Amino acid sequence: MRPLDELVNERESALPSLIEWSAAAPDRCEILPPSGRNGEILSTLQVTTRSLLGAIAYSTGGLLVDGGYLRLLGSGHHALPRDIVGWNQGRSSGFLLVADDAVGGFFALNGGALGDDTGSVYYFAPDTLEWEPLGIGYGDFVRWSLGDTLSDFYASMRWPGWQADVQRLTTEQCFSFHPFLWTKEGSVERSSRQAVDVAELYALQIGAGATTSRQP
Repeated sequence: MRPLDELVNERESALPSLIEWSAAAPDRCEILPPSGRNGEILSTLQVTTRSLLGAIAYSTGGLLVDGGYLRLLGSGHHALPRDIVGWNQGRSSGFLLVADDAVGGFFALNGGALGDDTGSVYYFAPDTLEWEPLGIGYGDFVRWSLGDTLSDFYASMRWPGWQADVQRLTTEQCFSFHPFLWTKEGSVERSSRQAVDVAELYALQIGAGATTSRQP
């Protein structure tokens, strides 16, 4: 296990690139200050700050993209209390949860459990309950999150007035839709929406996804 001083590289940190991309992002991105646990979190991850994963974990409390519609986890902050290490405890095995969104979607870095493409990012889609490969690594995922194709990705997951609705959420919440989005009747426009705890919806959807995958 490498000590913290071998993981922190201020001269070659990926943070300046992150700041540059954030400033140029078409959708507002807020880079939250890091928490006092950032060293502990980086030591647990065992990645360096030369990587974007390490830079976000150590140098930020997380990122809020497009008014908090998309949340990238870092070391935690009062505006995004979940940190990338604590959030994964008891919730992931063979992958690392790295981000989530306001409609109950979850992004994970594959550690081998999701497919043969270790190091690739997957999206757990609330309308299919399946882990879908994005075909990119974490660094490209961050850049994609701050790019101009994010709105295309979420085009089917937005409804009239979604911006105002998202502003009423905390980053510990997301929307649960009824009928559920993975049912034939479910739709972001027609289903009713209720703010629920992110942890609650994650457990519900992962459990429902496992049940669905076992059905013939």
